[in-house]
Amino acid sequence: MTQRVELATVMDRLAVDGLITDYAVAVDDGDWAAYRELFTPDGRADYRSAGGIEGDAGRVAAWLAESMRTFSMRQHLIVNRRLRFGVLEHDRGDTARVGADYVNPMRLAADDSSAAPDVVCGGRYAFGLLRTDDGWRLREVVVQEKWRRLSGRDAG
Repeated sequence: MTQRVELATVMDRLAVDGLITDYAVAVDDGDWAAYRELFTPDGRADYRSAGGIEGDAGRVAAWLAESMRTFSMRQHLIVNRRLRFGVLEHDRGDTARVGADYVNPMRLAADDSSAAPDVVCGGRYAFGLLRTDDGWRLREVVVQEKWRRLSGRDAG
C-alpha cells in the first residue's frame, strides 16, 4: 500500500467518523434539516426495533421531530465503531459499512426538574454509506435496540 493510498484511507475514515458524529448531534439537537442533509437522495432509516418507523430520510426526520418532542434532553453516545470499506469486485471503495453500539439517555420534557434521565436505551446501529460529490453520505441507517430502562425499571 502506498503512502498516498494510506493517507486517502485515513482521510476517509475521519470523514466517515465525522458523519456518524454529525448524525448523533443532529438527532440530539433536533436539527432535522441537518439530519436530512446527511443522507443521499434515496437514503432510508429504520427505527422499527425501537418502536419507530422505516422510510426515506425526509419521512423519518418528520417522525423524529414529532416523537422527540417528548424529551427535553437526548444524548446519543455512539461507540465501538467498526468500519469496513466496500470490497465488492465493482466497488472502488466508494461504499462503507459501519456497525456501532449506542447508549442514549433521555429526559422527559415533563420532568425538567430532575437532572437524571427518565429513559436510557442501548443497542447497535448499522450504517450504510456512499461517497458522493458532496462527500460521504448515509444511504441506510438501521437501529437495533437491544434494551431499554425506564426510570430505573427494566422494560426489555
